[in-house]
Amino acid sequence: MLEKVKKRAIAGIPATIDEAIELNEKYSADMLADAADEVRRHWCGDVIDTCSIVNARSGRCTEDCKWCAQSRCHHTGIDEYDFVGEDEALHAARLNCEAGIKRYSLVTSGRKVAPGDIGTFCDVYRKVGESTGLYMCASMGLLNRDELQALYDAGVKRYHCNLETSSDYFPSLCTTHTHADKLRTIALAREVGMEVCCGGIIGMGETMRQRLMLAEEAREAGAVSIPVNILNPIKGTALQDVPLIGEEEIVRTAALFRLIAPKVTLRFAGGRMRLSRATMERMLRGGINGALLGDMLTTVGNSVAEDKELFRSTGYKE
Repeated sequence: MLEKVKKRAIAGIPATIDEAIELNEKYSADMLADAADEVRRHWCGDVIDTCSIVNARSGRCTEDCKWCAQSRCHHTGIDEYDFVGEDEALHAARLNCEAGIKRYSLVTSGRKVAPGDIGTFCDVYRKVGESTGLYMCASMGLLNRDELQALYDAGVKRYHCNLETSSDYFPSLCTTHTHADKLRTIALAREVGMEVCCGGIIGMGETMRQRLMLAEEAREAGAVSIPVNILNPIKGTALQDVPLIGEEEIVRTAALFRLIAPKVTLRFAGGRMRLSRATMERMLRGGINGALLGDMLTTVGNSVAEDKELFRSTGYKE
């Protein structure tokens, strides 16, 4: 069965969720990862897709997402500020450019950026584009069409809006906005001409089926990039005591995501710092072909140099 599903994925036909569940039950993690790696190499080659983010507005978020350190419903001791500042945003962009990182994004806390602030961020993006030539992304919440159009006109070519988890599990983790709200923003971003980066977090208490639903729903929403975050339970959040999922389960999840979404960039994102070197290597040869480098909003990531050495050791080119 695995060979059949793999060949179909190489032909561009995604695995169904039922097929992926059956594969997970019948095959070892290594067998799944090997099949996913063949699919990845066919569709994406051996060039790693790298990006970085700047936490451009931190804390005081009105939303009640249970996983998030930036929600005002939680007391996590994070830094809080309205805007990181133009100079710092430009400095980070130049450092990313010098390090050879391909994509750059400003990320803001909150349900959405206030309409009056969009112009400020657009000005920063124009200056980043003029001074670095980086491919620019944005993650600024549930924006409307005009706001997304303004970002696009300023040079932002990709919008990030995570679904976070499956549509049926999301209401148990957040009540202040909906899965449908996110899909609406994603659709509007695509309408104005942006690509979409859309993934989520695994290990929040969801079932494997719900995890795979996330991958399918992100693919169907038009995602060209699916970030895979691994829950890093943060003290003070509602999920602070959620047990960590095992590394084999994480390897299996990444491999099955690749079979469900064969053509996308499947991206290492937050939470991977807790993984062993062997597990990260297995995932890079098991479906993953992208990575968010540097710090991850409210948690610390690997150094860029460490990540680049990891990519080289697993056969990737920059």
